[in-house]
Amino acid sequence: MFDVIRIPAFKDNYIWLLRKGAAAVVVDPGDARPVLEVLEREGLTLVSILVTHHHADHQGGVADLLAHFPAEVFGPATESITALTQPLRGGETICLSSLGADFQVIAVPGHTLGHLAYYGCGCLFCGDTLFGGGCGRLFEGTPAQMLDSLTRLAALPEQTAVYCAHEYTEANLRFALAVDSGNRSLRERVDEVVVARAKGWATVPFTLALEKATNPFLRCREAALVATAQARVAQAHDALEVFTVLREWKNVF
Repeated sequence: MFDVIRIPAFKDNYIWLLRKGAAAVVVDPGDARPVLEVLEREGLTLVSILVTHHHADHQGGVADLLAHFPAEVFGPATESITALTQPLRGGETICLSSLGADFQVIAVPGHTLGHLAYYGCGCLFCGDTLFGGGCGRLFEGTPAQMLDSLTRLAALPEQTAVYCAHEYTEANLRFALAVDSGNRSLRERVDEVVVARAKGWATVPFTLALEKATNPFLRCREAALVATAQARVAQAHDALEVFTVLREWKNVF
């Protein structure tokens, strides 16, 4: 098994570095500088780069990293990814031999059309699709695409450790509490996250089981969320309609 190192970047991004021995794989390196600092400090060699989607805060550091290490670059075939060597569309299994690990590649359109997630060894690296207590904005995809993507991720084992790319949990949970106020598990999570963030602690990773219990975007079939959505839009009856109402509401919350 590999170790996972959290590398903060920009205002609230997380870059993930997976290490085994002296080998390293990095996920969504929007900024090369903090990654290079960790590689040098830990005496690691960068072997592979995984990119979930084309936004600059997820791939902006790729070129600088490649100037130091001849790493292979995995990413969406349908998006413009710097120096992409391993184009993927979802459905593949990639072997990261440096880690001794295989990862399933999952197509999760919604935030962007070519967005990918990587799942292996009980870990999910999902970029900007699923967040703690929330989900990504729909910059390119449709509500139907995002709901389908979230449903696909929710079907993974419940003890999956979810490594998303931003520290958005506290803000997301404020919205979650507004739309699912009777959820006891959610209220407990809010209290824990407030304490953690006040101490400067990260809220990522988290388990998929926790998300399924507290994330409104994974609970669009629950009666409480349906009722909340219908109070806003009376025609919101099925999961897609509920999801659409909640996502549009979150955009202006």
